[in-house]
Amino acid sequence: MSVSIVIADDHPLMLRGLSGYISSKGYDIVGSAEDGQTAYNLIIKHKPDIAILDIQMPFLTGLEIAAECKKNELSTKVILITFDNQEELYDKAVNYGVYGYILKEFAVEEIENCIEHVKRGEPYFSEEIASYLNSKLKYTNSTIIELLTKTEIKVVQGLAENKTSSLIAESLNSSVRTVEKHRSNIIKKLKLEKSRHALTIWANLNKDLLKNT
Repeated sequence: MSVSIVIADDHPLMLRGLSGYISSKGYDIVGSAEDGQTAYNLIIKHKPDIAILDIQMPFLTGLEIAAECKKNELSTKVILITFDNQEELYDKAVNYGVYGYILKEFAVEEIENCIEHVKRGEPYFSEEIASYLNSKLKYTNSTIIELLTKTEIKVVQGLAENKTSSLIAESLNSSVRTVEKHRSNIIKKLKLEKSRHALTIWANLNKDLLKNT
């Protein structure tokens, strides 16, 4: 089944380029706009499955459109594209129920994968953003103890001290392969993105908590 999309960006070249690329992949672009108010009107009119919106646009920003969609209980799922990597924008995006958030420098690389995730009702964030968002998950000593085994806790404590897998393996009298297996299991249990540095970032950001676990 074809996915209907409204796309909006106040940079004409970006709008044309991304629209052309998305159309070439077989998606149905039912409307495009160079400002936020026109984009929101198109969403109201066409009720597309997905709206791909630039964050910074005249009249209404992508975030403001996302807020309106949430307030009015519209079924359209919002994907935001931006050059901006400010953390507070990510937080607002999550609060407004945004399904996708892509940095513009990765837009062409990631947009198709993002659309497919969102189509299935799965949120998708650029890897750099995903690592930050995962670090915002709130854990306590007790939840970490419930989620992780004693050995897994020692692994993340080692990562928080910036130890390599080989050093952690040595301290546990184990093999590097076993430590890597532990890392994979921890990522699943903590529901982190499967990016290369996600677990290390999480461990460093939760260093104080891990010291007392």
